[in-house]
Amino acid sequence: MTTSTPAPALVGVIGGGRMGAGIAQSYATAGSTVTIVESGAEAAAAARERVATGLKRAAERDLLTEPPDEILARVSTVESVAELPTAADLVVEAVPEDPALKARVLAAAEQSVSADTVLASNTSSLSVTELAAALTRPGRLLGMHFFNPVPASDLIEIVVAPGTDAGTVEAALRWTRCLGKKDVVVKDSPGFASSRLGVALGLEAIRMVEEGVAQPEAIDDAMRLGYKHPMGPLRLTDLVGLDVRLAIAEHLHATLGERFAPPGLMREMVARGELGRKTGQGFYTWH
Repeated sequence: MTTSTPAPALVGVIGGGRMGAGIAQSYATAGSTVTIVESGAEAAAAARERVATGLKRAAERDLLTEPPDEILARVSTVESVAELPTAADLVVEAVPEDPALKARVLAAAEQSVSADTVLASNTSSLSVTELAAALTRPGRLLGMHFFNPVPASDLIEIVVAPGTDAGTVEAALRWTRCLGKKDVVVKDSPGFASSRLGVALGLEAIRMVEEGVAQPEAIDDAMRLGYKHPMGPLRLTDLVGLDVRLAIAEHLHATLGERFAPPGLMREMVARGELGRKTGQGFYTWH
């Protein structure tokens, strides 16, 4: 991937799961030197292996302009936020959707990098304003909501809090475009634009299954074929993870009211461990 916008030289990614690894892969492919923070040697090795696997798949599809090993050489792992490079241009937090955890790691990151480093939360629904309250330089924080799978997705949702500095937004926009992705800028509000609309559709689709209106395949086909959605809302829920979508729905329920109340079927499936693709079973069976 080549763009006219230069990539940030040094990028930190806190969290090496599917999203964090995808973010790391994308910036390394664009030319950045990337440090992934993942606690424990085994978890850190697994994070780097996710990046390696993603690069291999991209190479098989002829999507890389460099050999995957050369790109992977720009990716390293550390086991503590304190080990992030001080001169990092951008640090993206990609830990689970737990506001206390996110605030804690962002505050730790702020202490480990320079005053000029842009901090970004890859939250899909949590208040960026509240996360910024944990920082001594709240103007350096915004939301950069990446989508799964990160390397193949065209979108990054840029979430701007009232106290976010204009320069922080400008940098985030540059570093979105350097990946060849499109930005949408939204003000900080529950669920932003993408999660608020996407979860609303997904919850109603789950209620339709719960009420016996139609089978998951039929509901998905109705949206895919009738409304030209690339993927139906139930298959997308499986891809995102029912546990992730449940957490978002609970947050939106608490902040926006009853229209976002999670269906009983959703809670039951999560309790059974039927989380979608990552567990092999959700509304669909995955192999």
